Amino acid sequence: MNNRAFCLQLAYCETEKEVINLLTKQRWWDNPNAWRYFGNNENNFATIGNQQSKPEGALVEKLVNSVDAMLMAECIRRGIDPEGSEAPKSITNALVKFFNIYEGKLSNLNPKERGRLAENICLVATGSKTNPCYSVIDKGEGQTPGRMPETLLSIGKSNKLRISFVQGKFNMGGTGVFQFCGKRNLQLIITKRHPEISKLEKDDSKHKWGFTIIRREDPSSGMKSSTYRYLAPCGEILSFEGDGLPLLPGNYPEPYGGIFEWGTFIKLYEYQMTGLKTNILFDLYNRLSLLMTQIALPIRFYERRQGYSGHTFETTLSGLTVRLDEDRRDNLEEGFPTSSKLSVSGQKMNASIFVFKKGQSEKYTKDEGIIFTINGQTHGHLSKVFFSRHAVGMGYLSDSLLVMVDCSEFDGRTREDLFMNSRDRLRSGELRSEIERKLEDLLKNHQGLRELRERRRREEIENKIGDSKPLADVIENILKRSPALSKLFLEGVRIPNPFKFEKAKTGEDYQGRRFPTYFTLVGKYPVENPKYCPINGRLRVQFKTDAENDYFSRGNDPGTFLLKVNGVEIEDYSLNLWNGYTNLNIGLPSNIRVGEILHFECKVNDISRVEPFLNEFYVKIQPPIEKYPSKPGNRKPPSSDNKDGEVEKKSYLDIPPVIEVRREEWSTHSFNEKSALKVVDNGEDGYDFFINMDNIYLLTEQKGNTKVDPKLLDARYKYGLVLIGIAFLHDQKSRNGKNHNDNGEEDILNKISCATEVISPILLPMISALGDLEIEEGGEIYEEK
Repeated sequence: MNNRAFCLQLAYCETEKEVINLLTKQRWWDNPNAWRYFGNNENNFATIGNQQSKPEGALVEKLVNSVDAMLMAECIRRGIDPEGSEAPKSITNALVKFFNIYEGKLSNLNPKERGRLAENICLVATGSKTNPCYSVIDKGEGQTPGRMPETLLSIGKSNKLRISFVQGKFNMGGTGVFQFCGKRNLQLIITKRHPEISKLEKDDSKHKWGFTIIRREDPSSGMKSSTYRYLAPCGEILSFEGDGLPLLPGNYPEPYGGIFEWGTFIKLYEYQMTGLKTNILFDLYNRLSLLMTQIALPIRFYERRQGYSGHTFETTLSGLTVRLDEDRRDNLEEGFPTSSKLSVSGQKMNASIFVFKKGQSEKYTKDEGIIFTINGQTHGHLSKVFFSRHAVGMGYLSDSLLVMVDCSEFDGRTREDLFMNSRDRLRSGELRSEIERKLEDLLKNHQGLRELRERRRREEIENKIGDSKPLADVIENILKRSPALSKLFLEGVRIPNPFKFEKAKTGEDYQGRRFPTYFTLVGKYPVENPKYCPINGRLRVQFKTDAENDYFSRGNDPGTFLLKVNGVEIEDYSLNLWNGYTNLNIGLPSNIRVGEILHFECKVNDISRVEPFLNEFYVKIQPPIEKYPSKPGNRKPPSSDNKDGEVEKKSYLDIPPVIEVRREEWSTHSFNEKSALKVVDNGEDGYDFFINMDNIYLLTEQKGNTKVDPKLLDARYKYGLVLIGIAFLHDQKSRNGKNHNDNGEEDILNKISCATEVISPILLPMISALGDLEIEEGGEIYEEK
């Protein structure tokens, strides 16, 4: 069998077994001399085994490599040195220069234009539904057989390190897929150099196709770990001369038929795409859209596994931002997305806040709440639990919120400090903590989110809250009987108003302009009448404008914001825009003194303006203020039993609003028959309690225990769960301190849900049985009959 026929047979294999049989017939599978170490490194598993933790994340790296290959091809074929001074300085510049994409954003192309461009990069699903193969095909630069060991088969080299307009830097991202390829981790690579590039190069193999198989070998001869090798009989990559190969997808369900003339074809055999093996146009498409929010070039998806029905079996992936922009009317709340600018340690970030309508987020996100991107690729995320933190207070929106934080302006050191090289996880540390604090403040104080949260909360609990007086009486009675509890809550029980605020406005009346006609500071602070700010505080000012909410973060023609103090640009600020008001939160410079007057200049600009909007104001630095309440002044302090003379703060136990949930409402609260209690932070120093009154164990007890009134069982169950929930929250508060936020606070609400689900089977029997216990004269405990 000649090399061309052998290459095509390998490409047409859909299982590992077929590949191994072919290699065995050629007497190469069991011949150790026919294989070379991947990256010429016997210990390559140390790097390859420390890649992405999920198969979809690893697949993204392959697709990003294909985008890089397309950008490289356009650069080299023009005779531009990718590392030279004429090369683009960013991916955006490359897209403008090579593909004539306005601002380098796919949102500036119409669907047909994106579809045509997507034909250059393909993701094709073949094989079986349960064990699919995925082929990543690009018409990029391609490689010659002689260059393959130093490029596609290398690891840890600096191939792209000095190239500014590509995403790949570490020369290892493409290896993350290996461990998800079946049991033997088999991967096929077929490649040929772009013909316009090969004319410019001196390489004896520049007109040939090269191909190889990568496999994983188990530890042997005392080795502690596996190793990866690729097929190279006699130390050389298999090759052949010829024109195009029939490797592109044909019409459904034909997986092959179209002619592939140059570029790179990579096939991942029996890829373990756990949970995403459905039609490639559905779950996997949705997932990859999230992981590539603003992919530089579109990708064409082809479903070519037999057995599917539908009107189409292919689509174009252009990234989540394009998708949301096209679907916003049906899926996003009015007024969103909205934009904000943040800065940490001098590093700028742009945040876009999306809020989905109820039930519309599932097809866009899973557990991701805040995603951090660089050049349109997700590099890490924070889960939706973040929004339920007390420091954020957006529990009612946690299933609907998505925040995209663009970190493309980070310098190299900061990227390394925040993101793992695998680009799917965040590093812990002070930088991450400071970013989280900035995001907490942004979200908690965002007027649009606060209004929507109140509206959602009212919709959820209004007309469903029962009379809290009976519960308050029960707990008051318990406190009186328990010295330990009464000591904790000295002032007893109180019933707060569940609706402290006026009904929230929806923001539907506001219609912002694409390009604002004014951007004006609220208030005037001239040098003779400056604004005051304590030296240890943060400065807050507000602007009035008629700009759209996403003016600063939208993909097309966004506005820019520049802030200077005493003529020097500063970057420690956050900016958020909502329905005509822009709030600016500024961190003061470190080298200032009390009494000093600072001169601030703010410039807002966009492509429509000849001159930017200019606002100036002055700030006088005041002495520091106490961060915590000061000690009492001349008032006589209350009496205290504390020997140190410190005043013991009196404490109330606020009765939370309790909402009964029935079976028909389970889906709204992610309940099932065993769920018991869900606690939601209402964002205003309080919690709402949702209790499953169709809990299977409650219903079973009511049915089996006919001696007790069902209403009494309802009350025991409900009040018992409320007390358990309150106990958890009180313990969390006492451990962390008031309003303190640490890692444990994020999951306390989840712990309450889990714990009460575990307790619910024994709650009523325990209350009943323990209440009947008596003590005999001899001290023996018995159950009263």
